[in-house]
Amino acid sequence: MKGTLWLAWRQQRALIVCGAAVLLAAAALAAYSRAGMVDDLRSGLFDGCDPGPLYCTRAPDGLPRFLDVEPLRLLGALNIALPALVGMFWGAPLLGRDRELGTHRMVLTQGVGRAQWFASRFALAALGTVMLSGALALLFRWWWEPAANRSYGLFWYEATALTGSGPSLVAAALFGLAVGTLAGLLTRRVLSAMAWTLLVTGVVAVAVQWTHRARLLVPPHRYVSDGWQPKEPMGDKWSTGHYGLITGSGRRDSALECASPSGRELRECMTRHGYVSRYYEANPAGDYWGFQWTDTALLGGLALALVLVTVLLLRRRV
Repeated sequence: MKGTLWLAWRQQRALIVCGAAVLLAAAALAAYSRAGMVDDLRSGLFDGCDPGPLYCTRAPDGLPRFLDVEPLRLLGALNIALPALVGMFWGAPLLGRDRELGTHRMVLTQGVGRAQWFASRFALAALGTVMLSGALALLFRWWWEPAANRSYGLFWYEATALTGSGPSLVAAALFGLAVGTLAGLLTRRVLSAMAWTLLVTGVVAVAVQWTHRARLLVPPHRYVSDGWQPKEPMGDKWSTGHYGLITGSGRRDSALECASPSGRELRECMTRHGYVSRYYEANPAGDYWGFQWTDTALLGGLALALVLVTVLLLRRRV
């Protein structure tokens, strides 16, 4: 290791060590907490619990019974915040510190090209980001597996699971790194770059959550059943909250038009109003990967675009 790569390592090794320490602490917490979850499941306390959104209750008092998944949700929250943290503390100083102190001029006068100066430090930062975010995503998945999609655990569509795991987390972390790097180049002040990075990554994170809730990129499925028979259990589907009745012509009306539960009263109401079936809209558990890959493509594409903008600006600003 020599030249610009050695300099990049010297400047970033403290961040790499901090990332490794965070990963080791998370792994230790995951191993301890997951072992407790598995022991609780093996004890038989949850053997009578059906999958689905309905609570599993205790026999004596009827209160809901849950696994201890709060530490898992804490890891999910850390993963959701990871793009902002990477962008602020790794991306913003990547170019911003040298430009703020003026040390980049000395480096560039030593026969080092702008492309080489940028590529060495950004490549190392990107590699570290991919390794850290990928390891945290895999750790979350491993820890989550015993409690996945159960009323006493954690459903796939909860933000900590849907956003805090999978390949989209890696893409989001790279996006945060790209935002911070570009902000450092433009502002020439590390603190200003950190503030802008927090703002941009926060806005994008909120926008991504909105696309999830609105099912903008992964449309829901429509499940149709006879109105006078019990409908298919919701199970681990993520309901949109849209449900109602369908006429013979295909028109969809609110379920409040016939608010009776399944049975004779509902059948009579449906017949009277010309309804032939009822429906609800939801995303099945398999759509977890649909959300993951659309988010990965979106955030990965934005990260690549920002890196290209950074490269173009470097040719004029440094």
